[in-house]
Amino acid sequence: MPFNPRYAITPEIALALTRIETSRCAVEYLPVSVGLLHGLRQSARLKSTHYSTRIEGNPLSQEAVDRAVVAGKVGQGWQQDEVLFYYRAQDLVETLAQATTPLKESDIRRLHGMAYHGRQRGTPYRTEQNVIRHAGGGIVYLPPEPQDVPILMKELVAWIKLKTQGPVDRLPVPIIAALVHYQIATIHPYIDGNGRLARLLATLILHKHGYGMNGIYALEEYYWETRAAYYAALEIGPSHNYYLGRAEADVTPFVAYFTEGMAQACNQVREQIERISETGVPDQRAVLRELSNEQRQILSLFANQAEVTARDIGGFFGVKPQRARQICREWVRQGFLVVANASDRRRSYRLAAHLDVLAKP
Repeated sequence: MPFNPRYAITPEIALALTRIETSRCAVEYLPVSVGLLHGLRQSARLKSTHYSTRIEGNPLSQEAVDRAVVAGKVGQGWQQDEVLFYYRAQDLVETLAQATTPLKESDIRRLHGMAYHGRQRGTPYRTEQNVIRHAGGGIVYLPPEPQDVPILMKELVAWIKLKTQGPVDRLPVPIIAALVHYQIATIHPYIDGNGRLARLLATLILHKHGYGMNGIYALEEYYWETRAAYYAALEIGPSHNYYLGRAEADVTPFVAYFTEGMAQACNQVREQIERISETGVPDQRAVLRELSNEQRQILSLFANQAEVTARDIGGFFGVKPQRARQICREWVRQGFLVVANASDRRRSYRLAAHLDVLAKP
């Protein structure tokens, strides 16, 4: 049967949605500089990486996570690799959010491939049954059989398209993100990595449909700090078996949990930017809006150096040299970069003159 979740917009959920909108609008109109935006984005990404992987049992401290990301090398150990993969998956979230086309199943598989395996290639859905057990060995949840996973995922993606782009029956984006998070945990399309995928996909929905707030808030810290409530909100239905009521269960408790967490996270960011804006931070929003997501990301490289190479850009995005050179050519053509050194062996680039101000702290 098509995905048709049961939920109600309670007064608590309605209030949380109002708080989210208040913070979102306030952040939209507060002055922001590239330096401020980069610092807040980086902090949010590192927090998201730390807390999301910690939920899955990764013991690394926030400081160790920061070091692993800065090192940027696979093979440091499974704990370091896991956090590096998740950090890079957040880059993929922002790339996918910029696409003008609707979300596809292949996008979801790519997210899992990056977050769990550290690769661009998407992961096929599971072909065997998995069981979620608690520490004592008892069954917490028995997901749908593997043969049902493809149709359930297809129905979920069709529902997302309908609710975000359909002419009728649209929903508030935070509610869509909450329901998608819940349904990924319900379908459990992979043997492992489903929690990370659910959190990343919810973030992708928010970013793609106007609730990214420049990537400067992190929901994962809320999940970790309230993890008992997080798990309780996900364990909905009269049975641990998917086929015995989970699909028809009322998911209002999870929607309430999710929207409250988002309201808190957005409010914290709003208060932080308000405090900083009182110091007279320059407003560079107009120039930033002209840039693509990838161009805004790469500005951080120019904060410490006047020129960059294709190798620098390839390392930043984790792409092959050929693709990095192609990006450079495209950006020169678009007027974002200019060639600083035209030598084939030592070719380098700098920001176009009218963008120099964006690289200044």
